[in-house]
Amino acid sequence: MALIVQKYGGTSVANCRRIKRVAERVISRTEQGDDVVVVLSAMAGQTNYLTDLALEMQSNPDKRELDVLLSTGEQVTIALFSMAVKAMGHEARSFLGYQVPVETDAAHSKARIQNIPAEKLKNALNNGIIPVVAGFQGVTDSGDITTLGRGGSDTTAVAVAVAIGADVCEIYTDVDGVFTTDPGICPTAKKIDRISYEEMLEMASLGAKVLEIRSVEFAMRYDMPIHVRSSFTNTPGTMVVKEDELMEDVLVSSVTYSRDEARITISKVPDRPGIASAIFKPISDANIIVDMIIQNARAGDLTDMTFTVSRADFDQAMSILEETASQIGAESVAGDKKIAKVSIVGVGMRNHAGVASSMFDILARHGINILMISTSEIKVSCIIDEKFTELAVRALHEGFGLDKE
Repeated sequence: MALIVQKYGGTSVANCRRIKRVAERVISRTEQGDDVVVVLSAMAGQTNYLTDLALEMQSNPDKRELDVLLSTGEQVTIALFSMAVKAMGHEARSFLGYQVPVETDAAHSKARIQNIPAEKLKNALNNGIIPVVAGFQGVTDSGDITTLGRGGSDTTAVAVAVAIGADVCEIYTDVDGVFTTDPGICPTAKKIDRISYEEMLEMASLGAKVLEIRSVEFAMRYDMPIHVRSSFTNTPGTMVVKEDELMEDVLVSSVTYSRDEARITISKVPDRPGIASAIFKPISDANIIVDMIIQNARAGDLTDMTFTVSRADFDQAMSILEETASQIGAESVAGDKKIAKVSIVGVGMRNHAGVASSMFDILARHGINILMISTSEIKVSCIIDEKFTELAVRALHEGFGLDKE
């Protein structure tokens, strides 16, 4: 008998028929003798619908009230799912974030989980009841509802799995697992059977949509295995686990891309101590995440600072930087949203030289100019013109042999 957390995404619970199908899958697992805790997202499209409603009320919705509104999406699915289980002759009980409770900080719309007491969920299991937890949401010390940001149900699921000491966290989605790249762009993409936490973390941070980055951070920190698989088939998916020696034999395991990128340049900045802090502290205070940073020296003790942020944060970042520029005596601020990031990932890079140069050569042979570069031990990322995204992905996938069996 195993203790399992199963998380089902929005496409898996998109309507009542699919919710019933998920209920059948969960019941089948419990009848095999396993204890199952279920974490559910809102129905596909529901969060966007609720966000649109909020925008009809306020052009920049109050984040506390937006969290109250968006959290209702998961409330619908956990209630319907529990009803479906009961109609099939089994017991289930729904738990909203504050009922578990999923304790978070007070950063509305981007809250981070601080603690999850396991008593209520374990008591339900001990009484033969399937606990059904609302993903994506939590509660502050003062009782305010919070949400964890897009993809937050993955984080809820892994955090719940850690809290109850589960054997594995199964993330059910509409794909069969983690692929060497996006099959929608590259038909020769292959499913990966096993991938390390570090590789998955890089892939999530670089644009892969299969898992939310904080869920992988949780899993890696507490060594919680994640099984990414499809809710529409019974085939095994991809196991996200500790790195092993076989993984190091693969030079590049995946090619990822992100179109959620924007570039900002603040020009002719006085080159003196403390200037970087003056630029980036207001950005940090606004909870805006900065990715790549490049500083280019100019003549006469001046420098240019270029960095990337998500497109969702671009307008706010530009507004902040325009004010900062006037305060520090910079000449101007310019931005560009027509860019994309392509990356190669693989733990095998640690022990092999020349991987970055091979990537640059492949892009050059296809006439793709590189605007910015960022590297780590196991990844190389390039900012390119957005119109070359698909060409770059296919070229890199083929160039590093990922299309071969």
